[in-house]
Amino acid sequence: MSACQPKLNLCLLTWDPGAEGRSLHQFVSLVIEQVRAAWADGADLVLLPELLWMGLEPLIPSLKPSALHAVATHMRDAVLPVLQRELAQEGKAVLLGSAPHLTESGTLRNRAHLLCEGRWLHQDKLQLTPWEHEMEAGQAIRLWHWRGWRVATLICLDIEVPELAASLRSEAVDLILCPSATETELGVERVNRCASARAVELACFVAVSALTGAANSQLIDSNVGRCALYSPSQQAFAEGNRQIQGPLLSQGVACTTATLDHRRLDAMRSATGETNPSRLQPHGQQPASRPAIHLEDCDARHFRS
Repeated sequence: MSACQPKLNLCLLTWDPGAEGRSLHQFVSLVIEQVRAAWADGADLVLLPELLWMGLEPLIPSLKPSALHAVATHMRDAVLPVLQRELAQEGKAVLLGSAPHLTESGTLRNRAHLLCEGRWLHQDKLQLTPWEHEMEAGQAIRLWHWRGWRVATLICLDIEVPELAASLRSEAVDLILCPSATETELGVERVNRCASARAVELACFVAVSALTGAANSQLIDSNVGRCALYSPSQQAFAEGNRQIQGPLLSQGVACTTATLDHRRLDAMRSATGETNPSRLQPHGQQPASRPAIHLEDCDARHFRS
């Protein structure tokens, strides 16, 4: 495992998948350009929102046997290889939102694709909305290491589920990434208020990215959201803004930046004279449905997309 880099610079991007006049090539190229621009401005890690790749749906000539299958197939065969080739950069990582993914058994999952220094990792959504009835739920939270940081991804509704947060209580997670897609201000409120709660109860950073705009898609027809970064409410974080929130947006692409300092986490974890909910042991037994935790190191040789 690599030595911890004390600071991590984030760029949290909203994304509008419904802008007119794009071709398939232009759509992918714009994502690449935005990620590269964020890296050039100093970001180490870029976070893009859930289901942004459903913006490909009206651009794909054939939607057989379904729109979700068509997007999943196009992502696998055409998009992911280009993204890996164009965004493989040492010292940089990007969570490229999420998209439908075809499993080996032929089922569909809502999968977040994370490219870390040219290597693929992924996280499947565990709790699905009624609109995701064609997909199956993932089975595990995948905890990965990068630059000495322990990072997990909880996709949209997953951040709202306390049982999933409880599964991470003993893992000393440093950062949770939450790509989201919500249709209403109430949905935004649920995601962001729960993300803030996760930062308090797990004593970690939680970053949220949001989908915006209107798209000709069965899953993301209308979207509103805001990006945010939440920090623990502990003495080590007394100075500074513990809730960085971008504006509520209904369209367009915007970046919210933040710098995370691991030394604050270290100081908090070494302090024993204050109440810290992340140290509390829950009463009773853990629920039987507790998901597995997979540890993944980004310097490993092989990852499965």
